[in-house]
Amino acid sequence: MKNILLLVSVLFALACKNPAEEQENKKLNKLAGDYVRLGLTIGQYDEDFVDAYYGPDSLKPVREAEEDFPKDSLVASVNELMNELGSIAHSSISDSNKIRANWMFDQLVAFNRRIRIFSEEYETFDDESRALFGVAAPVYKEDYFKDLVKQLDGILPGKGNVSDRFQRLANKFVIPKDKLEPVIKVAIAEARKRTKSHYELPANESFTLELVEDKPWSGYNWYKGNYKSVIQINTDTKSTIDRAIDVGSHESYPGHHVYNMLLEKHLYRDRGWVELSLYPLFSPQSLIAEGSANYGIDVAFPGNDKVSFAKNVLLPLAGLDTTGIATYFKALTIKGRLNYARNEAARGLIDETMSRREALSWLKKYCLMNNETAEKSLDFIKKYRSYVINYNYGQDLIKRYVEQNGGTAQAPEKRWEIFGKLLSEPVSVSRLVKP
Repeated sequence: MKNILLLVSVLFALACKNPAEEQENKKLNKLAGDYVRLGLTIGQYDEDFVDAYYGPDSLKPVREAEEDFPKDSLVASVNELMNELGSIAHSSISDSNKIRANWMFDQLVAFNRRIRIFSEEYETFDDESRALFGVAAPVYKEDYFKDLVKQLDGILPGKGNVSDRFQRLANKFVIPKDKLEPVIKVAIAEARKRTKSHYELPANESFTLELVEDKPWSGYNWYKGNYKSVIQINTDTKSTIDRAIDVGSHESYPGHHVYNMLLEKHLYRDRGWVELSLYPLFSPQSLIAEGSANYGIDVAFPGNDKVSFAKNVLLPLAGLDTTGIATYFKALTIKGRLNYARNEAARGLIDETMSRREALSWLKKYCLMNNETAEKSLDFIKKYRSYVINYNYGQDLIKRYVEQNGGTAQAPEKRWEIFGKLLSEPVSVSRLVKP
């Protein structure tokens, strides 16, 4: 009798389902397919546009890219799709449909701007970042960075220039090249263990680690779908012991690898939201991705855990002396706040208020970079432009959101919980910037 009543209840619910909502769902699914197809078409011309795609082959463009970039027709397609999605977002009675429509709408704003950037139609640094990532990062005057450098002056050993003294301290913890791969693998294994103690990850998830050269970035996660990643570490510059921990968290656990897996599992596979199978690099999604990957380092290694793990595990494995490691990590905390100086260098270069030579000097003075890493950073800015704000401002927005919702350092379980929800949902940037 119970089974019969259950069947009757299910049939009644299906019969009473709103036909208008069903129709809207079908339309939204079609628009989601159009969104993916459009993004992949742009990616045929702009090779940096599509960071990952693991959706159906049927949505891939059926022809090779034309010789000339069809800017006008692509912009027209973006605008048409935005109008249809905006209509659904405005009128839908379904919360999930509103979320999907608004999320794709915001992503398409970035599509429009990136198409124009690819066509060499530029705006100011702040206007560009608003269109691409949904926010403009705060501006810090030079005195802000001078004060932080002064704080470092008070804790760094030795005499002389603060940047030189920091480099001397950092050089004590450079991982020998022959030890780099095993040290990073141990760091990633620890980050994975800590992440798995809080999140249920797909059983078949895995990654491949590769050491590469001649790249503008220090590390990259190439997500391949089906819960697989290729993680590449650039060996052009020296790798210090902290970088091994940061890579272990940022590129893999609970960073990019976990973020992409959870979106694939919960939204694409479980709910059929095909729009999430495409990750356009120049979009608000990257503010979430980079910000969460950086914040995830502190989630996985809170408090003094980074210092302890480096001192007790990684430094002995690398064959390095542990003397001064606490001071080094204390300096790194201040240096992390100096990261906003890279935004100012990028802003100056894009707005043409700073020459490359001036930007190089600025990075060495206020980001404490040596000449090699400063040149590499300028190469990154030249290629990725305002993308730099995602690392620092993105991290600060994620941190503020998690803590405002109860995920403080004093409530680590709650912090993992709130952080995990951010990794599993189509988060709008407006949700993060609300006071």
